Amino acid sequence: MTSDVTIDTGQEAVGHIRRTSTDLLRRIEDRLNSLLAAERDVWAGVHPRAVVPINALSELITSGGKRIRPAFCVTGYLAAGGDPDDPGIVAAGAALEMLHLSALVHDDVLDDSSQRRGLPTVHTKHAALHDSRGWRGEPRRYGEGVAILVGDLALVYSDELMAEAPRSVVPEWNRLRSEVMIGQYLDVHAAAEFSAAPHSSRLIARIKSGRYTIHRPLVVGANVAGRNELAPAFEEYGEAVGEAFQLRDDLLDAFGDSTDTGKPTGLDFTQHKMTLLLGWAMQRDERIHSLITEPGHTPDEVRRRLVDTGVPADVERHIAGLVERGCKAIADAPIDQVWRSELADMAMRVAYRKA
Repeated sequence: MTSDVTIDTGQEAVGHIRRTSTDLLRRIEDRLNSLLAAERDVWAGVHPRAVVPINALSELITSGGKRIRPAFCVTGYLAAGGDPDDPGIVAAGAALEMLHLSALVHDDVLDDSSQRRGLPTVHTKHAALHDSRGWRGEPRRYGEGVAILVGDLALVYSDELMAEAPRSVVPEWNRLRSEVMIGQYLDVHAAAEFSAAPHSSRLIARIKSGRYTIHRPLVVGANVAGRNELAPAFEEYGEAVGEAFQLRDDLLDAFGDSTDTGKPTGLDFTQHKMTLLLGWAMQRDERIHSLITEPGHTPDEVRRRLVDTGVPADVERHIAGLVERGCKAIADAPIDQVWRSELADMAMRVAYRKA
């Protein structure tokens, strides 16, 4: 009888924290939409075309997305004992998602990606518009120019939103943003150089994706709640789970289905992205380098060769080890057990893309 009560109480606690988290994420969504609606009203009175960049951001928000960064920020905040009614956490979560939109739009230009969340990317859409209207200049440059400005606008809005959070988050916020930019540069450089360097590939995965996806959002949330002492545990957890998240992305790009991911597969091959997957595989099979860089080869050829190296299975094992490491990092963290369990569950969801 006692055991049944304990189980019920545990289930009630999990239900309660998830309802609280869901409510905060809904408020974050509302904040994003209200900001863009207010900006649209302001700029519509200036010029009809002035709302185009704002509409591009609105379309990205309404087209979907997993809201992983706000989710980890909210979790870090609530696990640290933060008050769900404090508007500061809503502002912080919205800022993180707006920063993510900026990164997505710019990343699509850098990767020459034609699709995002099942829709044409910003630069693709506006290049096509330019071409269909017969405007002056080069459609590609116009589309990319629009996308750069849309991404920059999202960056501006992310700062406006984070300014509504407690000032104590500023150092972490600044570090997060600089890491994204430096990580993107390292990624671009590695693609141009295209030499097998697994150590660099892991570093890039952590800096450009893992930290700003999981590590920093968790620490921002704890910071908003005034619990900076949680930073070391959240850092160790976030570094491990963040790398697992990026490695899953690498596998999905190589072997996934675009109808599930919402973006083209095989971009890492065509853009010569030096992922850990490719770095390990190229060390085992020199032929993979030429399959990617020389004309006349198909992505299916590359995929078959990758499987033959055994590297995809090794990456899967590496992901499992990272998830285990992340869960161990929070095993003794000074948070309630229900939050340790929730973070362990979130680690599994992001590493294996479980709903």
